[in-house]
Amino acid sequence: MTSTSASTAAQWPDPGDTTPQGVELRHLRYFVAVADAGTFTHAAEQMFIAQPTLSQQIRRLEEMVGTPLLQRRREGVRLTEAGSVLLEESRAVLSLIDHGVGRTRQAAGLGRPRLRFVMPPSLPEELAVDVASRLRTAAKAADVEVAWIEAPLDREFSLIQQHRADAALGWLTAKGEDAPTSLEVMTLGELEPDVWLSPTHPAASGRVIGLEELAGLEVIHGSRRLRPVTYDAWLAVLRAVNPRFEFTDTPFRRSLPMSLALAAAEGRPIAVLTGPHRAVGDWPGSAEPDPAVASTGMVRTRIEGSPLTATAALAWSGDLPRQLQQVLFDTADGAVF
Repeated sequence: MTSTSASTAAQWPDPGDTTPQGVELRHLRYFVAVADAGTFTHAAEQMFIAQPTLSQQIRRLEEMVGTPLLQRRREGVRLTEAGSVLLEESRAVLSLIDHGVGRTRQAAGLGRPRLRFVMPPSLPEELAVDVASRLRTAAKAADVEVAWIEAPLDREFSLIQQHRADAALGWLTAKGEDAPTSLEVMTLGELEPDVWLSPTHPAASGRVIGLEELAGLEVIHGSRRLRPVTYDAWLAVLRAVNPRFEFTDTPFRRSLPMSLALAAAEGRPIAVLTGPHRAVGDWPGSAEPDPAVASTGMVRTRIEGSPLTATAALAWSGDLPRQLQQVLFDTADGAVF
C-alpha cells in the first residue's frame, strides 16, 4: 500500500461500515447551513459559531460518513455527488424532527399550531413584503405561529411535497398551467422582468428591446440556484431565438446596483435582466430610479410583447389542517399584482 492510500484509508472509514457512529443533528444542521450559504464564512455568521469550529465539524461529518461532501473552492463550496444526496436527506430528517416536535408540543398543550412558510430569495420586495405582512396578520388572528424558511423553490414546490414545508410563495411558468396537481394553489398575478441597457445601445432611447435583439447580447441574470423556475423557462424562450444563448452569472448575489455597475464598466454591449419584477403591462414611465442605480448610467427597458413572464402563486399542502388552510386563504385574498 502506498503512503497516499494508507493515509486515505486512515482518514475515511471502511465503506462496508454502513452505520456511521457519532453523527448528530447539529452536524446535519451545520452541513445544510454551509450548502445553503455557499461559503463557510456566511454559514458561520448565520449559525453564530466560529468559522474554524464550523469547518472542523463539517470535516468530522465527512470522516463519519466516509466520503467528501463538499469541494472547497476559492469562490465557495460545491457539493459532491454524495453531498447532494446527504443534503436532501438532511433536510428531510431535520424537517420531520422539527415538525414532530411541534406536533408533540401542540398535543401537550404547550404550543400553538405552526405553519412552515417558504419565502424564496430574489422575490420582488413589494410582493414579498405584502404577502409576508398579510400572512403575519392572518396568522396572528388565528393564533398560529409562522416559521419562516428562506430557500429556493423548484417548479414542483418539492419542499412542500416532501413535507419539509407547509406552504410557499413561489413562481409558476406563465399562465400557471404547470401548477402541481397535488397542491392547493392560488395565483397572485403575472409579472415580468426589467432589462437594463447601456445608454449607448440603440434600444435604450425608446426603452423597448425586441426578444431577438436581447438574445444576441450578453445577458447578466444571476445564479440559477436563486430562481430555478424562471431561469429555466426564460432560458428556453431565448434559446428558441438563439440556440447558443446562455445567461451570464454575476458575482454579486442579489444586488442589482452591483450587477449594473459591473455591466456599465465592461465597455461592451451587456444587458442586465432582473427576475420577475412588475405586473405585466405596468410600465413605470419616467419614475426616478434609485440613486445607486442611477449612478451606473444604465437605462431601464422593457421587452417588446412581454415574452418573459412568471406567475406569482401561493401554494400549500392539501392535507394541512383547516385552520392553517384558512390562514393561507386569508393571506391570498386581496394580494393580487
